[in-house]
Amino acid sequence: MAKDLYQGIVDRPWRVILLVLLLVGLAGSGGRFLDFSTNYRVFFSEDNPQLKAFDRLQNTFTKNDNAMIAIAPKDGNVFTPETLALVEEVTKQAWQIPYSTRVDSISNFQHTWADGDDLVVEDLVSGAADYSEADLKRVKEIALNEPLLLNRLITEKSDVTAINVTVNLPEKSLSETPEVIAFVRGMADDIRANHPNVDVYLTGVAFMNNAFDEAGQGDMKTLAPIMYVLIIFILIASIRSFWGTLGTVVIMSASIFTAMGLAGWMGILLTPIAANAPTIILTLAVADSVHLLITLFHEMRAGRSRKESIVESLRVNHAPIFITSVTTAIGFLSLNFSDSPPFRDLGNIVAIGVIAAYALSVTLLPAMMSIFPARARQRAESKALVMDRLADFVIAKRKPLFWGILIAIIAISSQTTRIEIDERFNEYFDHRYQFRADNDFVIENLTGFESIEYSLSAGESGGIANPEYLKTLEAFSDWYRQQPNVMYVGTLTDVMKRLNKNMHGDDPAYYKLPEERDLAAQYLLLYELSLPFGLDLNNQINVDKSSTRLTAVVNSISTGEALELEARAQDWLEEHGLESMRSHGASPLIMFSHIAFRNSQSMLWGVVTALILISGVLVFALRSFKFGLISIVPNLVPIFITFGLWGLGFQQIGLAISVATPVAMGIIVDDTVHFLSKYLRARREQGKSPQDAVRYSFHTVGTALWVTSLALTAGFLALTFSGFTMNVHLGMLTTISIVSALAADFFFLPALLIKLEETHHEQTA
Repeated sequence: MAKDLYQGIVDRPWRVILLVLLLVGLAGSGGRFLDFSTNYRVFFSEDNPQLKAFDRLQNTFTKNDNAMIAIAPKDGNVFTPETLALVEEVTKQAWQIPYSTRVDSISNFQHTWADGDDLVVEDLVSGAADYSEADLKRVKEIALNEPLLLNRLITEKSDVTAINVTVNLPEKSLSETPEVIAFVRGMADDIRANHPNVDVYLTGVAFMNNAFDEAGQGDMKTLAPIMYVLIIFILIASIRSFWGTLGTVVIMSASIFTAMGLAGWMGILLTPIAANAPTIILTLAVADSVHLLITLFHEMRAGRSRKESIVESLRVNHAPIFITSVTTAIGFLSLNFSDSPPFRDLGNIVAIGVIAAYALSVTLLPAMMSIFPARARQRAESKALVMDRLADFVIAKRKPLFWGILIAIIAISSQTTRIEIDERFNEYFDHRYQFRADNDFVIENLTGFESIEYSLSAGESGGIANPEYLKTLEAFSDWYRQQPNVMYVGTLTDVMKRLNKNMHGDDPAYYKLPEERDLAAQYLLLYELSLPFGLDLNNQINVDKSSTRLTAVVNSISTGEALELEARAQDWLEEHGLESMRSHGASPLIMFSHIAFRNSQSMLWGVVTALILISGVLVFALRSFKFGLISIVPNLVPIFITFGLWGLGFQQIGLAISVATPVAMGIIVDDTVHFLSKYLRARREQGKSPQDAVRYSFHTVGTALWVTSLALTAGFLALTFSGFTMNVHLGMLTTISIVSALAADFFFLPALLIKLEETHHEQTA
């Protein structure tokens, strides 16, 4: 029946081609619904506890998403009339940025001072263009002695300042972030054009969000074309057929078109992770075509007609291609265990693409090849001779190869214990992105990009004026300022101490917390009533004045260091804090620090499930429990070797490690399936000895495995050219796995098969 189906495809190729292309067109039309996410929150599921904690904090106070404009005068002095006037000008313009809710700078900082019994609240800088030297000296002294400004909006050396714009995106449209970015970049261009004596740097959460968008779109525009060129080169060099290469390119393109179109119909939002799907599908789709084409040309060289060769190629390869497509899809579908939605999307899109590639390879490709004027070149047989020689070598050296490789596997695998899950959040993007370059400058010269925030409750309405609460809050703030890597701490106690001093005639001796609750509450009320619109304290205290926000800005620290810092903070609150103040830190840094660990735990189940399902498929497909178990060995060995080598060479890794295992397992199992299926065909159908069955496997499928592994290696190696660290790590880990898998299938699996079957064969022969 299957043969009749194959014959029907080659007898009526145009009908098959038109029908398949119609279906591909319908599926691919969903691509118009695809769009890119411009929000880092897409990396977290809705029930992620760290995201929930951060949302609670932002709902209690105000959102802290921002765009920061850093200004560095080339003369190294912010406190000149020209630069301060520019800061004033930019501060005013910044209110026009879409969705801006607050603008903070040294110019509009609400400086307070005493005028008799009155509290004066005013902008620190006003009309700077006409400032005298005395004015500049006064403003500089105030700014450099203000904890809320120093190392946040002005440096100690007074050589860099910043305007921080808080934006509150309604999150109703994907164009909101690009809208903010375009406006701010336009402002920066105007500053550079009109003030060539200053350098401008742009950073903040809005720019980080935009960098995710740029990374995803950039990889799709660069990596996929690179892969097309590499694959075409590999195909031409391996199968040496223009028509075979053309047919494969059509299959690859149609598979991508189908998968991305269905992703659009499913409402999947693209991210830098999911945007890798076309490159991965392109890589995987080529394998099915190569296996079919190599057998097809082999049969044509043996004297069969083109149509007979196509039918024979389908007969020999259909089952292995189906099995490998299913196992590869299982590997990628196991990403649905991931705690991070972009990895789920990647798994689902690639799984669709893999199944589409299978369907297209056994329908559209044979139909096209039956009408293409393809011819087989005799020169390609030389590759089979190479595989024959390799088979002879492996069989002759099977014992030293088996024990030598086994010892190497154990030695390399032992290095997996050196791996640490640790990465730097701000280094997700490499230096080709302007965001990374600007952000590095701001971190090095002014302030950190990352922070840990706390909502510290006083336990009662109006309780933040309680002296005991304020003293504990001050002690926690002082403790945080003494911690390594902490650059700035924003806390209400600095405001309260300044107000207490002001209300005592600006006497420096009273720069301390009020000792009476009523006084603290009155000072705070008086100050709030004096603040202009948009510069109130809603970003620091909640509505009923029962909680305050403490923000600790850190420099470039790793996710492991961030979790250690947060753990020490929890210990401090447990030991010294009020019971009502005990709360966990929340911020994007904390969220990304936890996600790698959470994802590793969730993906452990994904790996186990994928391994069980793949092994079950292999047991069923190979019709042997024994060979199903044997197949697990060459599938797990590359995983251990990969992580062992990574532990030996790099040690640290982040989110990518949690998804690399199922992805690699789904891919590398293909080699084992094709090798074992040919081995069993030789043993069962042709009655060959284990040694001759190994020779048969090398002869019939060795070249295809070599070519497909080369294509897969090239594909995942292309990911290492991404500017997004997660993609680079995923590409490197998978590439090592593919190379290790080919080595295991060529040098370890044959030795293992002969070792296990040789004695039994001799006894039954």
